[in-house]
Parts: sequence; structure tokens; C-alpha cells
Amino acid sequence: MSRVGLIPVYIPDGVNVDLQGRELTAKGKLGELSLTFVDDVEPSIEENQLWVKPVNDSMTARKMWGTYRSLASNVIVGVSEGFTRELEINGVGYRAAVQGKDLVLQLGYSHEVKFPIPEGIKIDCPSQTEVTITGADKQEVGSVAAKIRSFRPPEPFKGKGVKYKEEQIVRKEGKKK
Repeated sequence: MSRVGLIPVYIPDGVNVDLQGRELTAKGKLGELSLTFVDDVEPSIEENQLWVKPVNDSMTARKMWGTYRSLASNVIVGVSEGFTRELEINGVGYRAAVQGKDLVLQLGYSHEVKFPIPEGIKIDCPSQTEVTITGADKQEVGSVAAKIRSFRPPEPFKGKGVKYKEEQIVRKEGKKK
């Protein structure tokens, strides 16, 4: 039995949720997102809560129950509050800046890396060594953050590179004589 699936998704004020069959559409101050449920789960809206129930007691229905409850929660939270991911850049001469519709990174290569900012994503650089990624779609925010991190992942000896703000880098000891 899913523990996550038992909890309803609260729909906050200012968010309009429309359920047409298996298609959930949420509109809020940060945009509009939609989610299509699989046949194994049955969504329903009662008062200001979205409930997700399994259709039967099969193994796949029980697996999808908690998964789609979490996905629906991400859609509703995304259009009301949004999601944020923060990156830190460590290294001498490493820096980031937003120029027009591109994020320009200088990461120790012979050229600067230009990353085009996708639609629906907002990227800020509060300082030259910090990048803040904000958006309504949790999957898209995480994907953009992972792509930026992949340009220069942190290395274990000096810790240089792009890392998530909360990430702990396991450091290694250098060569000994």
C-alpha cells in the first residue's frame, strides 16, 4: 500500500485545477501545466483536494498510485510556487553571467560555454559564482541544472567545477612522495 498515495494533494487559492477524464490541467500565477494519468489510477477532486486512488489491487496499479500522486502534487506546486535549483561555481577564473537569452559560462576551457535558456525557465546570477534556476516544471528545472553541471562537474582533488549548492564533494588526498 502506498503511503504517499493516501495523502491528498491540497489545491491552494489562486490555482485553477480542471480534471477532464484522465487529463489534469492546472493554471496558476506561474503558468499552466498538464498531466495525463495512466489507466491504473483514478483521480478525483473533492472540496479543495485532489485524491488519487488505484483502480484495482494489481501490482502496477499500486506502483503508479504513489507515483502519479507525486506528479500531480508537483504540477500544482509548480504553478503556484515554482521550483528553484541553485548551483555554485568553484575555481580560479570560473564565472557565469546571463547575456540576453544565453547563460555564458567561463569554466577553464579555451572558449566560453553558451547555454541557451529554454522557454519557461528563468536563470539568474546573483554573483559570478552562483546560478539560480527557477521554473514551474520540476523536471525541466532539474534537467537544466544537470545540463549546466555537466559542462564541468566537480573534481574530487580541488573541488573545482559546477556543483549543486547543497552537494557535498568527497575530497581525495593528492599524490604522496
